[in-house]
Amino acid sequence: MERYLDIALIITSIALIASVILQSKGAGLGGLTGQDTGGIFTARRGIEKTLFRVTIVLSVLFFGLAIATVLVAG
Repeated sequence: MERYLDIALIITSIALIASVILQSKGAGLGGLTGQDTGGIFTARRGIEKTLFRVTIVLSVLFFGLAIATVLVAG
């Protein structure tokens, strides 16, 4: 059981890191390629909104898995 929790925690952490990297604050996904964004913050729409919600779900899942790992190991 502990091994499965560890594997799930590793996969969740990699997905969480990827989702956070994809979110460039105020820059959108074009900011990753070095495009000028003008520095104007807008409302989240489309894929940015989805990515934001996925990041929240992954962080809650990561937190739950971390607590479960501690409880099973202890």
